[in-house]
Amino acid sequence: MKRSVWEGHVNETKTRKSKAPVPVIAPLRKILDAYRARCGNPTSGIMFASGKGTPLNLNNNLNRVILPSLKNCEWHGWHAFRRGLATNLHRLGVNDKTIQVILRHANVATTQNSYIKSVSSDSVAALKLLETLMCADCAPEQPQTTDVMVQ
Repeated sequence: MKRSVWEGHVNETKTRKSKAPVPVIAPLRKILDAYRARCGNPTSGIMFASGKGTPLNLNNNLNRVILPSLKNCEWHGWHAFRRGLATNLHRLGVNDKTIQVILRHANVATTQNSYIKSVSSDSVAALKLLETLMCADCAPEQPQTTDVMVQ
C-alpha cells in the first residue's frame, strides 16, 4: 500500500511498515482476485473505488452492504475486525510480534494493549490449565485397603 484513505481523504501512510504488502489468507485472496478481475485487472490506482473513480466511502458500504447482512450481530465499528483478527490469532498461539507484523503496527505494545483482547473463557481456560499443571501429582488419594483376617 502506497497511500491510505480515511473518510475520503487520501494521504501518505503513517509509517514505513504501513507500506508493506498486506498478507491475506487464501479464501480472501480468491475474493480479492475475483473483485480485481471484475474491475478489469488493474495493476495500479485505488483498489476499492466508487463508480466515479474516487475512494469508496466505507461508511456508505457499511450502511448498504455490511449492516444489512449482520441482522443478528451487534456492530462494534471498523476496528472490531482488526481486534477480532488479533485476538483470534493470539488464541491460536500466534506470537504477538507476528500479529504486530500482520496488523502492520510500528510497536508491538499497540498490538498487545489495544488489539489483542482477553475474553472470560480465556481466563477460565488459563486457570484450568494452571490447575492441571499444579495438581498433576495431586490426584485424589485412593483409600488404602489392608487385608484383614476375618475369623
